[in-house]
Amino acid sequence: MKRLTIRQARVGDLLKQTIAELILRRVKDPRVEGVIITEVEVSVDLKLAHVYFCIHDADRIAAAHEGLERAEGFLHRELLKTLRMKTVPRLSFSYDPSFDYGSRIDEILDGIAHDEDPHR
Repeated sequence: MKRLTIRQARVGDLLKQTIAELILRRVKDPRVEGVIITEVEVSVDLKLAHVYFCIHDADRIAAAHEGLERAEGFLHRELLKTLRMKTVPRLSFSYDPSFDYGSRIDEILDGIAHDEDPHR
């Protein structure tokens, strides 16, 4: 497991919050509608930020990824205007499958609970 510096963690949290708000309020691309930013990992030199996202509609993952990549320049410019940082990291985007995994576990647990229900 990678160890993060306090600065990396703080910058990552700030970027996560700011990017999520920008996507919700300022990005007009319909492909990114419903995107949730789950995590932002920042490199040690703070020059690159890896942004993880999820979306509830599995059929829209590729389109959402394209929309986010297309909005990267806009997001970077807005971060430059908004944040008081000497350098703002470049952004790269990846889908976060952890929510799919969690949903699958919930389905399995619901199935087990249903099978054990004596009132069926």
